[in-house]
Amino acid sequence: MPHTPEPPAHPVRRGPQTLRGRHAAEPTFDQLLLDSRHGLSELPAEGEVGFTSSDPWRVLRIQGEFVEGIGTLAGLGRTISVFGSARTREGSQEYDDARRLGALLAQAGYSVMTGGGPGSMEGANRGAKDVDGHSVGLGIELPHEQGLNAWVDLGVDFRYFFVRKVMFLKYSQGFVVLPGGLGTLDELFEALTLVQTGKVTSFPIVLMGRQFWTPLVDWLRDTLAARGMINPEDLGLLEVVDTPEEAVEAVLLNDLRGPEVADADAETTRAPATGDGGDPQ
Repeated sequence: MPHTPEPPAHPVRRGPQTLRGRHAAEPTFDQLLLDSRHGLSELPAEGEVGFTSSDPWRVLRIQGEFVEGIGTLAGLGRTISVFGSARTREGSQEYDDARRLGALLAQAGYSVMTGGGPGSMEGANRGAKDVDGHSVGLGIELPHEQGLNAWVDLGVDFRYFFVRKVMFLKYSQGFVVLPGGLGTLDELFEALTLVQTGKVTSFPIVLMGRQFWTPLVDWLRDTLAARGMINPEDLGLLEVVDTPEEAVEAVLLNDLRGPEVADADAETTRAPATGDGGDPQ
């Protein structure tokens, strides 16, 4: 009987590259750039030789990733980014809420942009497609590959987290943040910092799920604000809601107020708490 070979391993995507086998086990581009402690930044990855493993070459690769992202996303129009856990299971209330949210945002005229992965991200992309809306996914190279979900119309895979974050902020008019883990919190607090310091303006940040988010908001108020590490007014940068309908209403209200009113409010709300050096705390 002829030998039947094993099916090939699921491919790993790294930017435009498709990798299997030993190639798929190589360090990610973020690791190669950042992990100098173990010398990874000095070691060429498989297929890299000489100057292609040097930091100056990586700067050119980063530049190319910005060009690719901007060129792909420049025509998006009104867009809301939805963040949430990749571990949310289909059929759960959180998945259903993400799907309903995606549909309502699309019906309101927004493109729905997520990290392109499974879980709540998939739910939001799927909801947009349920109503023939525009569904966008910005993927990222990870050691354990997830890939873009099947409901993404327009997808971009990034090597570098920080390039991907710039694209979310540059091409979104607001964030709706669903329950999630460290990645979701990272995206939430980066957005909060940029709004609080005036780097981005007229930018609603809506937390959906009172039971999940209320302990965090209480800590911000009772610990950070109480100890003077943020201004109490900074809490006004967040709006906590329970349902997809309330989340979309909050986004639309910010849109209807217009940038001049929102920016005027932001100047009052964002007055940064400062330390001796005048830096935001």
